[in-house]
Amino acid sequence: MRELDYDSVIEKLVSFIARKVEEANAGGVIVGISGGIDSATTAYLAVKALGRERVLGLIMPYYETQDVEDAKLVCSELGIEHRIVSIRPIVDSFERALSMELDERSRGNIMARTRMILLYAHANARNLLVLGTSNRSEVLTGYFTKWGDGASDYAPLINLYKTEVWEIAKRLGVPERIIRKKPSAGLWEGQTDEDELGISYRLLDEILHLLVDLKMPEGKIAEHLGIPVEKVQHVRNLIERSMHKRRLPVGPEVGL
Repeated sequence: MRELDYDSVIEKLVSFIARKVEEANAGGVIVGISGGIDSATTAYLAVKALGRERVLGLIMPYYETQDVEDAKLVCSELGIEHRIVSIRPIVDSFERALSMELDERSRGNIMARTRMILLYAHANARNLLVLGTSNRSEVLTGYFTKWGDGASDYAPLINLYKTEVWEIAKRLGVPERIIRKKPSAGLWEGQTDEDELGISYRLLDEILHLLVDLKMPEGKIAEHLGIPVEKVQHVRNLIERSMHKRRLPVGPEVGL
C-alpha cells in the first residue's frame, strides 16, 4: 500500500472541512452516523475542524441493532447534538405505495435514499452542509447507492482507502469497538461489506492501489501479491460495472 503521513493527512482533512464550510457561509455540517468506521471518522474530523457546536449527527436506523448504540456512543464521546429518526415507517410506506414485495437489495437502496432525503432536509432547515462518508475503496468498486449514501456536498474520506481510514480513526481516538467491528452498510440483518464485495478490504485495497494508482497489469499484480489472477479480474469487473455511478447522467451528442 501507499505510504502516507497520517498526521499530515488529518491536518489536510480538517482544513478542507473548515474551508468548505466557510466558503459556503454555512452554519456547520450534518453527518449521518451509522455506527460504522467511516461515519465515525468523518464526525471526529468535523468536530476537530469546526467544534462540537457546529456538528449535527443524524442516526437513521431501520433495524434496532448494536449499530444504533455504537452511533450514540460516537455522538456522546464527541458531545455533539444528535437526533434519532427511524426510517422504518418511511421505507415501509414506500413499499406499500409500490404495491410490490421488494427484495433486500431494492429495499436497501430505498433505505439509503431515504437517509439522503432526511440529511438534506435537516441541512436545508439549518444551513448546514452534508458531509458524506464514502471512502475510495467504496467509490472505485461502486459499493454505494447512487443518489443515496453516494450523495453529499463534500466527502472528506473519498480519496482514502478503507484501510487508511482505519489508521486515521485510530489516531483520532474513535472508540476501539467501532474500529474492530465488521464493516456493514446496515441494509439488511447480517449484511457485511466484505461478503457483498467478495473480498476482504485489506486485499481489495492492495489490488486497487496497484491496479488504479500504479496501473500495473493484472498478471503482475497477481504475481506480486501471490494470489490467483481471477481475484484481480474480479476487482477490475467491480470497477468497470460501476462506472455509471461515478459520473453525472450523460446523453448523446446532437450536433449543437
